Amino acid sequence: MLFSLSCEHAGVSGVRLTDEEIEAMSPQERRELIRRLAPGPPPGLLPSRRTIERIRHFRLALLLLSIAVLVPWTVYLAVTLPDRYVARNWVSTWVGFDIILVVMLALTAIAGWRRSQLLFPTGFAAGVLLVCDAWFDVLTSQAGDDRLQALLTAALIELPLAFVLIAGPLRILRYVAIKHGLVDPAARFWRRPIPLPESEDPAERL
Repeated sequence: MLFSLSCEHAGVSGVRLTDEEIEAMSPQERRELIRRLAPGPPPGLLPSRRTIERIRHFRLALLLLSIAVLVPWTVYLAVTLPDRYVARNWVSTWVGFDIILVVMLALTAIAGWRRSQLLFPTGFAAGVLLVCDAWFDVLTSQAGDDRLQALLTAALIELPLAFVLIAGPLRILRYVAIKHGLVDPAARFWRRPIPLPESEDPAERL
């Protein structure tokens, strides 16, 4: 079967690719072709590349500042906090935390059912909340049956479910990025850069 790809909509006429020519393309050439054929965002939807870089640098500086403050604060707490402490609002704290967790799980389920992009933030957030739940359940439990129950719940329920909720959206993002030619399928997850929008300003492309 002959597959013809016309570029008339892009302002180029008479350019066609056959199945054989597409088959002969390298993975990088195919990604570039997909990227060029994919519709771009409407004008004004995204900030300029220069603005995105400024925001990125600001956020990185804010994160580094937070780390610089949090490290000595953590050391201070490790030295000064008592081994035992009578906590106030214990019931409200845990009930409120579980309500937040239930809400995030419900939002994730609804987003998954509707195939909504809301699945990405809610699923990741719910997974992180489950990890926190397992951490505090185990460390605040009493020795004996209470500790055993906390360990079993964390190992068999909370942590596996957290892995599914965090890894699932990441796999979907990877699939979408590969399908649209945004990343190299062979690249490791932690080595794949975030694709930035092409600048509409010719001066910013230099």
